[in-house]
Amino acid sequence: MQASQGPRRSGSVHRLYHQPMQQVQEYYTPCHSFDNNIYNDSSCSRTHISFQTQNEQFFTMDSFPSTDYAAPSVSVSSNRSPFSPQCSQSYMSNPHRSYDNTCGSPVSGCSGVDDGNGKKHVLRELKNKLLQPESDIDDSGSCSFNDVVSKPSRWNQVSDIASRLDLKELLVACAEAIEEADISTAEVLMNVLEQRVSVSGEPMQRLSAYMLEGLRARLLSSGSIIYKKLKCNEPTSSELLSNMQVLYHICPYYKFSYMSANVVILEAMKNENRIHIIDFQIAQGSQWMFLFHDLARQHGGPPFIRITGIDDSQSAHARGGELQLVGEKLSSIAESYGVPFEFHGAALSGCKVKLEHLRVRHGEAVAVNFPYMLHHMPDESVSTMNHRDRLLRLVKSLSPKIVTLVEQESNTNTAPFLPRFRETLDYYKAMFESIDAACPRDDMQRISAEEHCIARDVVNIIACEGGNRVERHELFGKWRSRLLMAGFTPCPLSPLVGETIKNMLKEYSPNYRFAESQGALYLGWKNRALATSSAWQ
Repeated sequence: MQASQGPRRSGSVHRLYHQPMQQVQEYYTPCHSFDNNIYNDSSCSRTHISFQTQNEQFFTMDSFPSTDYAAPSVSVSSNRSPFSPQCSQSYMSNPHRSYDNTCGSPVSGCSGVDDGNGKKHVLRELKNKLLQPESDIDDSGSCSFNDVVSKPSRWNQVSDIASRLDLKELLVACAEAIEEADISTAEVLMNVLEQRVSVSGEPMQRLSAYMLEGLRARLLSSGSIIYKKLKCNEPTSSELLSNMQVLYHICPYYKFSYMSANVVILEAMKNENRIHIIDFQIAQGSQWMFLFHDLARQHGGPPFIRITGIDDSQSAHARGGELQLVGEKLSSIAESYGVPFEFHGAALSGCKVKLEHLRVRHGEAVAVNFPYMLHHMPDESVSTMNHRDRLLRLVKSLSPKIVTLVEQESNTNTAPFLPRFRETLDYYKAMFESIDAACPRDDMQRISAEEHCIARDVVNIIACEGGNRVERHELFGKWRSRLLMAGFTPCPLSPLVGETIKNMLKEYSPNYRFAESQGALYLGWKNRALATSSAWQ
C-alpha cells in the first residue's frame, strides 16, 4: 500500500495522539498485559530483524527452524555486542522441546538460572543445607518446615547461601522446586524472596513481588482465586480508569496499537463511502476518536462510519457502565467532526461471537480490529471448540477489506510451566524496565497501575492452567500460521505506518525500538520485542 497523502497525514495523526484533547482524556484502552504445537510455517524459516531508533540499526537476529524445533540463533557483529543476549542457558536450548515455537521472536532475551558450575553449586549447597540434620532436632528425627526456619542458625545459613543468588536466579530456583514438588526448598526460597522484593523498588524487585505471588498461588493451587483478587479489593471503575491513563501516558504500547491500526485502516478505506469497523476490544472507544479526526479531513468529505463494538466484563467495569456509554461518546465526537456515524454494541466475549452478532450489511467495506485480544481466546490445547481459530475463520467469511492484529510478542500458550515461567520473567522484566524509565519508583499511581493492570496477568500465566489460564500469548510466527490457515494473506505495511510509529516513539525513552519483518511491525524495549502489529486481507 502506498501513502495517500504522504507525510502530511502522518504528522496529523502524530499530533492528534499527543495533543491535549478533553474529549480523549476521559477514554483509554483497558489494561491487558502487554501461547501451540501443531502449526508449521515453512515460510518463516529465516527471519532477519533489524531494530531501529530512527535510522540507527542496533540488533540483528536470524531464525532457523529445524524439522521439529525452531531455535533462534543470534548473529551480532562485534560492534553491536552490547545488545546481544548474555546468558548461557535458556529453555529454548533443549532441541527435544518443540512446543510453542514455530517461529522465534526477532529478539531473544536471557532466561533461566546461570548454567555455570558456580550457581549450580550454590543451589546444591542450599538444598543440602535444607536437608542437613541439626543436633537440636528432637529425637523423632523429623523436622517440619516451621521448625527449620524458626532456628536462627539454620535460617542464617540458608540466607547466607541464598544471598549469593540474584532475584532472577532465586525465582527460577523456586519455580524449579515447585515443579519438582520440593516444597521445603520452595518455601524457604519464598521466604528469602519476601525479604528482597518491593513494589516500589527497582524493576526486578517490583516484578519479583508479583512473580512471587504467582508462585505462592501455584503452590497453593489457588491461582484462579488470587488472579481475581490479588491480595487487594477490585478497584472502582474510576480507579481502574486512572490506572489505565497512567499506563497510556507513560508507555507507548496502547498508542502503538491505535496508531498502527488506524493508519492501515485509513489507507485501506481511502476510496470507500461506507465503512463498517468491527472492534473486538472496544473498551473505551478512544481509538476511533482519532480515526474520526483524520476521516473528517479527507478530500471529498468523510465516509459513513458504522462501528460494532465487542465488549467484555473488564471493560464494562472500567467504564462504570454498559456499551451504550461508548456509543453515546463516539456519536458526540463523530458529530463534532462532521462524520456520519452509527454504533452497534455487542456485549459478549469473543468466545460467544457469532455471525449474527456482527450485523454486516451489503455494500459496506469491512475492517476488523484485534487489539491485544486474540490471545485471550482458548485454542485447541484448551477446548475442542478452538475459539481462537474459529473466530479467525468467522472473520474471514465476512470478506473484510482489512484486518489489523496487534499482540504481545511472547511465548506462553502451550509451553510447560518452567519455560513459561522463564519467558514471563524475561518479557515482563523488559516491560517493568520501560515503565521505570518514565515514572518515579515511589509514585503511587504507578504502583497501582502495575498492581491492577499487569500483576494479574503475571499471576494468571504462572499459577493457572487449563481453562483458568486466559493469558496465552503467541509469537507472531504462530499468529501468521493461524491467519494463513484461516485463508488470510498478509497485507504489506506502507512506509507511512513505520514513519508514524517512529514519530510517536520520539516522545519516549530512546531504549524503545522498532523493526519490520515478514510484514509485521515490532515494538521492543532494548533487545526484547514486546508487541507486533500486522495487517491481513
